[in-house]
Amino acid sequence: MAALLLAGSAHAQTVVLEHFTLIDGTGRAPVTDQSLVLVDGRISWVGPAAKAPAPKSATTEDLRGKYLMPGIIDSHVHLGLVDGVDQNYAKYYNRANIERQLHLYAAYGVTSVYTLGTDGDAIHDVIADQRRIGRIDMARAYTAGRGVVFKGSYGGVPGLDQMVATPAEASAMVTREIAKGDDFIKLWMDDEFSTIAERMPYAMSKAVIETAHKAGKKTAGHIFYYDNAAELTREGIDVFMHQVRDRAAGPELSRTMKARGTWQLASTLSREASFTYTLLPFVDDPFFARGVAPTTIAALKAPARQQKLGSSPLFPKYPAAFSNAMANFATQAKNGVAYGMGTDSGPSARFPGYFAHWELELMVKAGVTPLQALTAATGTNAKFLGTTQTGTIEKGKWADLLVLDRDPIADIRNTRAINAVYIAGRKVPTIWQTCTGRAADACGPAVQ
Repeated sequence: MAALLLAGSAHAQTVVLEHFTLIDGTGRAPVTDQSLVLVDGRISWVGPAAKAPAPKSATTEDLRGKYLMPGIIDSHVHLGLVDGVDQNYAKYYNRANIERQLHLYAAYGVTSVYTLGTDGDAIHDVIADQRRIGRIDMARAYTAGRGVVFKGSYGGVPGLDQMVATPAEASAMVTREIAKGDDFIKLWMDDEFSTIAERMPYAMSKAVIETAHKAGKKTAGHIFYYDNAAELTREGIDVFMHQVRDRAAGPELSRTMKARGTWQLASTLSREASFTYTLLPFVDDPFFARGVAPTTIAALKAPARQQKLGSSPLFPKYPAAFSNAMANFATQAKNGVAYGMGTDSGPSARFPGYFAHWELELMVKAGVTPLQALTAATGTNAKFLGTTQTGTIEKGKWADLLVLDRDPIADIRNTRAINAVYIAGRKVPTIWQTCTGRAADACGPAVQ
């Protein structure tokens, strides 16, 4: 047995990354001239470069002048729903499309995602294999499975059975979802700017929350209105996955959320911002364009699509909703509400990976510091699910890492200056090495 253990140790893959500035995901200030030792994909040592061990047969990489942080975690995505800008759950939701999108998230430095309530059972096979393998080459996934939708109301996705009519049906659905392996539970409470007759009744939301909590699972709420956020906080919901958007909330709701331990895990500012455009402002940005096919860019630029968006009766309502979301996020941050980072990427025209970087930029514009935004997107998001595997740079955790050429603390947009992405200690292709839907050399040189 001793000989076998020694043989296994002798064949361990050891990598040393040295002389970088460390942003560790805990909220601590960056530290210069640090090193990491990775063994079989996990962090075995981190500290000052001058004190770093020198393992035999290690591969060493000098990252002098670069910035190393945990991989980004996006706490609100939807997987497998689209091809280009065409959304169709029945047509596109399958394992191949899910994994294709997880690879794209990874290319953008998003190394974990929480998928929020529009998953079929295929997601459980993907996640089970990821956790069995460990050293994967795509973003890690966590799921809320099939979120709970009040029958006839807002929420969910067409083609997926997830509507319930009574509190008893809601409770039974939560029990079924937990048995499938959901990491947490989601509910929707909205009426699409009063275009739908009813929102989920509180008796139903209470049943969802109580059933989930009895099974040891946290609950996440999609909300739009202040009154729903206030009542769900009283009912004990754990996190909100959107901001209040019908009005400026003021500090009272923040104080109640803080007292009850309710988090704002995702503010989805990028989602709200995207709805204010008929043509998204970044369609010609190489950082975006490398991740989508030319046909997608053409579809976004099509005059007919822009005209349809602009003529929607809801279009004039979006700027106020975005403004309220920005203001309410700022109020929460100032009043001590725990907040993460999430985008609501995945549905049509809300693009995997790119929106995470836009979200970070908007969080900083709303009033938090770059370090606070990055901490939200790493250590805080990981803390929500209690994972001890990722989210911060600490001994024993998976080496899911993002290496940047420029300082994101000086300018949050420097998260786009991606030098390398590691998942479980192995480099995966970055977005600057990606050219979707065309020849590998058709995107031109990387322009960071």
